[in-house]
Amino acid sequence: MSESPLRKRRKPSGLRQALPGLKRLLPHVRPHLRTQRTLIAGGGAAMALEVVMRLLEPWPMKFVIDGVIGQLGADLPQGQPTDLQQVLVLACLGLLGVVLVRAAANYAMTVCFALAGNRLLTSVRADAFAHLQRLSLSFHDKARTGDLVQRITGDVGRLKEVAVTAALPLMGNVLTLAAMLVVVVLLDWQLALCMLVVFPIFFLTGRRATSRIHTVSRKQRKAEGALATLATETLGSMKVVQAYTLESEMQSRFASDNVKTLKDGVKAKKLSAGLERSTDVLVGLATAIVLYVGAQRVLAGALTPGELVVFVTYLKAAFKPMRDLAKYTGRIAQAAASAERVVDLLETEPAVRDASWARAGRRVQGHVELSDVWLSYVPGHAVLRGVDLRIAAGERVAVVGPSGAGKSSIAGLLLRMHDPDSGAVRLDGWDVQDLTVHDVRSQVAMVLQESLLFATSIRDNIAMGAPEGAGTVTMEQVVEAARIAGAHEFITALPQGYDTVVSERGTTLSGGQRQRIAIARAVVRDAPVIVLDEATTGLDGETEDEVTAALDRLTRGRTTIIITHDLEAARSADRLVWIEAGRVVDQGKPDDVLARHEDQVGVAGGALHAVG
Repeated sequence: MSESPLRKRRKPSGLRQALPGLKRLLPHVRPHLRTQRTLIAGGGAAMALEVVMRLLEPWPMKFVIDGVIGQLGADLPQGQPTDLQQVLVLACLGLLGVVLVRAAANYAMTVCFALAGNRLLTSVRADAFAHLQRLSLSFHDKARTGDLVQRITGDVGRLKEVAVTAALPLMGNVLTLAAMLVVVVLLDWQLALCMLVVFPIFFLTGRRATSRIHTVSRKQRKAEGALATLATETLGSMKVVQAYTLESEMQSRFASDNVKTLKDGVKAKKLSAGLERSTDVLVGLATAIVLYVGAQRVLAGALTPGELVVFVTYLKAAFKPMRDLAKYTGRIAQAAASAERVVDLLETEPAVRDASWARAGRRVQGHVELSDVWLSYVPGHAVLRGVDLRIAAGERVAVVGPSGAGKSSIAGLLLRMHDPDSGAVRLDGWDVQDLTVHDVRSQVAMVLQESLLFATSIRDNIAMGAPEGAGTVTMEQVVEAARIAGAHEFITALPQGYDTVVSERGTTLSGGQRQRIAIARAVVRDAPVIVLDEATTGLDGETEDEVTAALDRLTRGRTTIIITHDLEAARSADRLVWIEAGRVVDQGKPDDVLARHEDQVGVAGGALHAVG
C-alpha cells in the first residue's frame, strides 16, 4: 500500500461487511498470540467446561418435574422413582453444583480471554504507534494529526472494549448453540425442526439492518476522527485562535462536526434497537410454535413433560446468540470500522525504509556528497533539479538562496526524511540508501529555527539526543552538553533544575532558552554532520550572540551546513553555496559569491533578502 492517502476499498454488504474488517486485523494480532497462549488455552478450557454445565443445567429440573407428575398419578414411559425425596434432594444438589461450576468456569473464561484480548490489542496499539513514527514526512504532511491519534487511542480502545463486552459472550453462546442443537435433535428431531425454522428468517431480516449499521458506524468513526483533528489543531494553535478572535469560528466548526457524530450515533442506535426488537418477535414466534407442537408430542407420549421443559430451556438458551447478535451488532460494526482504520494505518508502507541490503553500524567522518539529485514532493513539480554538491569532512558551508529554492530539502535528504527521485546522496562515499535509516539519522544532528521540546524534564529533553535513547546518557553527560550549549546556568536557576518539567512544545521557556536546550540535545548526539536551519532567526541581539557562541562550540571540527538568510552567519562559513530554483547556481568564498549576486540580494539589518 502506498504511503499517501489511507486506503479506501469497496466493502461487501450485510454481516460480511464486519467480518472482513476484523479478519484483516488477525495477521497483526497473530505475532503476539504466542505470548498469550497460556491464557488463551485456559480460557478455551473454561469455555468448554461452561458449555458442558449449560447443557447439564436443565436436566435436574427434568427429573424433578417427571418425578412429581408421576407421583401425582401420571403414566410416564420411564416409570416412577422408588424414592422421590431422594430424587428431589439429588436433583437440587446437582443443580446447585452445576450452577457453581458454571459460574466459576464463566469467571475464569472471562478473565483469561479479557486479559489475553487486552494484552494483544495493547501490543497492536504499540505496533501502530511505532509504525506511525516510521512513516515519512510526506505522509505526515498530508495526514491529519487528530485522526491519527484517534486511530491509535480511540479505535484500538473500542476494539478492546468490544472484545470483552461483545465478542466473548458471542463466542461462548455460539459454541453453546452448536452443542444444544445436537442435544435437541437427539431429543426430538421433529420439534427441533420447529425451532430451526426461524434461523433463516433471522438472517434474512438482519442482513439489511446489519449492512446499514456497519455503514453508519464507519461514517461515525470517520466523523470522530475529523472531530479529533479539529480539536487538536485548535488547541495546538490557541495563540493564533485568541489573537485573531477565532473562538466563535472554531466553536461553530466544532459544533457542526459534533452534531454529525451525534446524528450518526443515534441512527446506529435506532437501527440496532429495531434489529433487537424484530429478533425478540422471532424468538417469541419460535417459542410459541415449539410449545404448541411440544405439548402435542407430550400428549402423544413421544416426550415427557420434563423433557419438554428441557427442550424449552434449551430453546431459550439457543436463541440467546441471536439476541446477542442483534444486541451487539452496533458494537461489532463499530469495532469492524475501527479495525479497518487501524489496519489501514498498519498497512501503510513507509516511503523511506531500510533496503534489504542496508548495512548497519557504520560510523562516518562527515564527507557529504549530492550527485545529480532530483526531488519532488508533488509529481511534475521538482524542488531540486540535478543538484551537485560536495562538502568535505569538517567543512563549514552556508546554503543561501530565495525562499522555496530547495535549501531545507537538502537537509531533509541528509536525514532521509525523503529519498531522491533520482541521483544519489552519500556520506563518506556510502549511498545513504545502502545504510539503515537509523544509522543515517544518527550521523546528523539538526538545530531548527523553532526548536520543539517535549513535555518532560529538561534532563530528558537533552538526553533524547542520544541515538540509542535517553536511557544511555548519564547525568554527567547531560550537564556537560548543557555547559557546551551555554544552558547550564539558567537551568540550575530553575526551581527544580534539570528535573524541571517544561510545558508542551517548551512554551514556558524563552526562545533562546529553548534553542540552547536544543543545542545541548545536538551535543549529546555527537554527530559528525550538523545542520543549522535558520537556527538564530527571530532571536534578539544578546540572545542571538549567546546562541551563536553555543553553535560555534557545537560545530567545532564537524561538517556543518548552515541554511540561513543571516549575513553574518553566511560569512562565517568556509564556503557559500547559492541555490536558486532547485539548482546550485554559484558557490565559493562567501564574500565573492555575495558580491556576484548583489543585484539579487538586499542587505537590511544584517539579513539576506532575496529579491529575485
